[in-house]
Amino acid sequence: MERNLALEVVRVTEAAALASARWMGRGNEKAADQAAVDAMRRAFDAVALSGTVVIGEGERDKAPMLYIGERVGSGGPPEVDVALDPLEGTTIVSQGRANAIAVVAIAEKGCFLHAPDIYMEKIAVGPRAHGAVDITASPADNLQAIADAMKCYVEDLTVVMLDRPRHQELVRQVREVGARIKLIQDGDLSAAMATAFEQSGVDVLMGIGGAPEGVLAAAALQCLGGDMQARLQPRNEEETQRAAAMGVKDIHQVFKISDLAKGPDIMFAATGVTDGDFLKGVRFFGGGARTHSVVMRYRSGTVRFIEASHRFDRKPIY
Repeated sequence: MERNLALEVVRVTEAAALASARWMGRGNEKAADQAAVDAMRRAFDAVALSGTVVIGEGERDKAPMLYIGERVGSGGPPEVDVALDPLEGTTIVSQGRANAIAVVAIAEKGCFLHAPDIYMEKIAVGPRAHGAVDITASPADNLQAIADAMKCYVEDLTVVMLDRPRHQELVRQVREVGARIKLIQDGDLSAAMATAFEQSGVDVLMGIGGAPEGVLAAAALQCLGGDMQARLQPRNEEETQRAAAMGVKDIHQVFKISDLAKGPDIMFAATGVTDGDFLKGVRFFGGGARTHSVVMRYRSGTVRFIEASHRFDRKPIY
């Protein structure tokens, strides 16, 4: 794929971020999400690719736009699969909290796991702990292996996880070995990415979140040199059947990072909607706004941070 395609895709995440940021703190999750979806879809129309959404807003009958199977782009080569989340953190935005982002990943056909919209257990780390994680091992064993790889003590590690009742036992075990914990309300995709940035202050993501977000996290971590393992956590037989319908043959399979997203042509872009651990949120000023984005490419290992100033008196207007 053309190397500048990643820089085209960041325009798409910028559009979604600009539109949804208008709803920060206004208590309306649906409006924030719809604004992001509408803007992302319009922006995709100007990108020269033929894309098929494989991770999106849901199935066609449940998502009016950017559903799984929808075609995006202006047409013509390259033919790619698209994983996206127009607004990761709808609740975050509606409440004016941190770490909401707009995300798009693209890759060649067949390079993303077609993950059902169910729960997924995940463990993710940055480049310094690549190869040290084993989701079948205990939290204590994983944290010791990660600490050894990072040449530090377990007590030096910070584990980020969603603040959910289902993580009560996990919290207890992490505390027992002495690691620090950062609980977040939402946004485990952003948290997984943060493990690869030392300035974020987090080293490990653990716990159960959404499976689609797991695929997007794997795409980002592939570009960043991080590592991740995951396994699906269906709550009932209906979710197990949905996974099977999307091609998951073994519901108990341990997915390594390359099972979730594989290179060499992964490209990833994310734009901050609200201030976060490694991306600043949208800043509005009279007649325009500023955005902060990260653009990554697996093949070259390039990671670019882009600060853009947008003028609303000139096209495009989001």
